[in-house]
Amino acid sequence: MAVRKILKMGNPFLLQVAQPVTAFDTPALHQLVADMFDTMADADGAGLAAPQIGVGLRVVIFGVEANPRYPDVEPVPTTVLVNPVVEILDPTPEEDWEGCLSVPGLRGLVPRPRRIRYRGFDHHGRPIAREADGFHARVVLHECDHLDGILYPMRIRDMRQFGFESEMAGEEEQQVQAGEEALTPPR
Repeated sequence: MAVRKILKMGNPFLLQVAQPVTAFDTPALHQLVADMFDTMADADGAGLAAPQIGVGLRVVIFGVEANPRYPDVEPVPTTVLVNPVVEILDPTPEEDWEGCLSVPGLRGLVPRPRRIRYRGFDHHGRPIAREADGFHARVVLHECDHLDGILYPMRIRDMRQFGFESEMAGEEEQQVQAGEEALTPPR
């Protein structure tokens, strides 16, 4: 088990389409999954796709119980999902803020379908089939996008809703201060 380097936006590998896993329950696949969990935990992530650590296979992991990056979200079951297939059950778009370990320090308002069904296999080859909505669906869709070479900024509709977390967190306070300064008479 090891913490692997997470590739960052701009690395051309992140834009490639990952290949299906053809052999399950192998030492190499178990090692990959273990490394992915170590890497995700080290970075306080909610999910991770194999391409983010330079492996071009259709493998994602996700899970959230208590995470400092996402303190107010509902729990998402810890899952290994290999060769995922996603079906949209309710295409009504819901916008919410997303971040990504491959796009560190930035957040963007991303529309995603409201409800999905996903299926695939775990790393042992056992089938998985679930329905999800809310944050759970968002995490699955975000991670599966990585398998097709899509990073969340590519899905943002309004680039005014994309920026550095540190700047966006202080935006309201900065606007208030700027407004107060404008109202203060010069001395």
